[in-house]
Amino acid sequence: MDILILLIPLSLVIVGVIAWIMLWAAKNGQFDDLEGPAHSVIMDDDTPPKPNGPAKP
Repeated sequence: MDILILLIPLSLVIVGVIAWIMLWAAKNGQFDDLEGPAHSVIMDDDTPPKPNGPAKP
């Protein structure tokens, strides 16, 4: 039971640090566009580039 004297404050500190990190990330725009990077990979332009000169046999 004596370990609870250490574990309860330690867990509160850890929860506080996690809450601070989440608030910092939200203020700095880390969660603004969650789907954009995923869609940009799928919707990549797959058309081949057109040749500049005449085709050589």
